[in-house]
Amino acid sequence: MRKYMMAALGGTVAGVLLATQVAGPLIAQEQQRSKSVYEQLDLFGDIFERIRAQYVEEVETDKLIEAAINGMLTSLDPHSSYLPPDDFDDMQVQTRGEFGGLGIEVTQEEGFVKVVSPMDGTPADAAGIQSGDFITHVNGESVLGLTLDQAVDMMRGPVGSEILITVVREGTPEPFDVSIVRDTIKLVAARSRVVGNTVVVRLTTFNDQTFSGLKEGLEKEIKALGGEDKINGVVLDLRNNPGGLLTQAIQVSDAFLDKGEIVSTRGRAAGDGERFNATPGDLIDGKPMVVLINGGSASASEIVAGALQDHRRAIVVGTKSFGKGSVQTVIPLRGEGAMRLTTARYYTPSGRSIQALGVAPDIVVNQPPAKPAVPEEEESPATSAARNRSEADLRGVLSNDSMTEDEKKQLEADRARAEESAKLRDEDYQLAYAVDILKGLSAIEVKP
Repeated sequence: MRKYMMAALGGTVAGVLLATQVAGPLIAQEQQRSKSVYEQLDLFGDIFERIRAQYVEEVETDKLIEAAINGMLTSLDPHSSYLPPDDFDDMQVQTRGEFGGLGIEVTQEEGFVKVVSPMDGTPADAAGIQSGDFITHVNGESVLGLTLDQAVDMMRGPVGSEILITVVREGTPEPFDVSIVRDTIKLVAARSRVVGNTVVVRLTTFNDQTFSGLKEGLEKEIKALGGEDKINGVVLDLRNNPGGLLTQAIQVSDAFLDKGEIVSTRGRAAGDGERFNATPGDLIDGKPMVVLINGGSASASEIVAGALQDHRRAIVVGTKSFGKGSVQTVIPLRGEGAMRLTTARYYTPSGRSIQALGVAPDIVVNQPPAKPAVPEEEESPATSAARNRSEADLRGVLSNDSMTEDEKKQLEADRARAEESAKLRDEDYQLAYAVDILKGLSAIEVKP
């Protein structure tokens, strides 16, 4: 018995020694790490005091601290930053849909400001700024070496004032200047119209008005066409939509899905993730859909496109999206400012991350550059008449006895819609392609 007791005691002592041998170095490492952090903070304090005391000019301490905080955040990724009180107020106004400026969503790449997308109907859009453009100078001053917030501050100014930006564009050999007059930006989050028997809804941003605007637009256009059974499908146009509120992206996706996952987010810790699922109900009762995207479709736009694509609820058409697959949390701080911090990546229902990759369309369709208008005088009236002549224009033509007058009127209306679609190809080739897809699906639909 004594031998067993000695053996047990020996085992206990060995266990204590083993725990001490394992835990000891770990504790020492943690203490060393904490010591290193405090040393670095002491170093920061020393530098801060040295600047305050010896810099050639007197500095504002609050600006100095703000710059240090912003430098720490912007070193993480292009989307983390410090928001001073004024910028925080501006951001909250933007999510409500009205603010002053040029009307462009920007990020930073290789030290320059890169345009994610111009917003519809804004001064930047009217001036011809395009997704993918690089802004290198503002009023002749280089933005190289500035933080994104500093560059954006240079572009801000009173409504009605003029700004000159220098743009570098792929395919254009030389940089060129663009003059833009700042204006109040009133974002209409959703615009709807009818092309033939197709309802087209364009979403320009994801703010507080997006889902309600989408719903109202769909209801209005479906009613104008005479009911849901009269439409052949819906085109959801997300081109040059830079994103916005995650909650709105979830609502827009849910509008067309009956069940299943919409998006999931995964943070640093295992418990930080969230999963968002669709609820029963489809605003268009399963009618075919096409989603249009391009390189200016980012963030929330990519959530919607990815969800509808993964569930095979829509055909995604256009070009690869921007590839912003990260989630930013805005955390209010003391002093009325805030911190915008990247806290998670988001994943489409199939589990794919689109961070830096983007959503690849099911059908790649490039938008050809706009063609210069051909002067009407180049084609003589006689040539135009000859080109458009048909059997019906011939003298003494036989009448068509197989159709009633109502059927003939319907045929003429169908022809007019077809001509409208053909005209659309010259104005917006990608949209025309999307409309043609839905028209083709409608033509082969098997009726019960």
